[in-house]
Amino acid sequence: MGHLSTHVLDTAHGCPAAGMAVTLQRVDADGRSRVVKSITLNDDGRNDGGPLLDAAEMAAGRWRLTFAVAAYFRARGVELPEPPFVDVVQLDFGIADAAGHYHVPLLVSPYSYSTYRGS
Repeated sequence: MGHLSTHVLDTAHGCPAAGMAVTLQRVDADGRSRVVKSITLNDDGRNDGGPLLDAAEMAAGRWRLTFAVAAYFRARGVELPEPPFVDVVQLDFGIADAAGHYHVPLLVSPYSYSTYRGS
């Protein structure tokens, strides 16, 4: 049974990115996107409700996760320049197998980020 999940780690403070706003969007063939879900990460840097998409919601196609990075760091009291170097991280990715497990972690600081397909 497929599902989609995410996990965000704040590498500047060495902790999960609790309180970060995340939006999941479906991207249509014409490039237009629609919001599927908006969440706030829990104390572990994950979605409180489990997967972002469960087996019934999974669909092959193009997807986008947006992470409100600058707002998160400002809320933690980090002074950032205006505009911030990393503001909103937008990750476009594809789901080729709706029965697969797709985990999209984000490692982030005010000046860098990285991601990969996790397990």
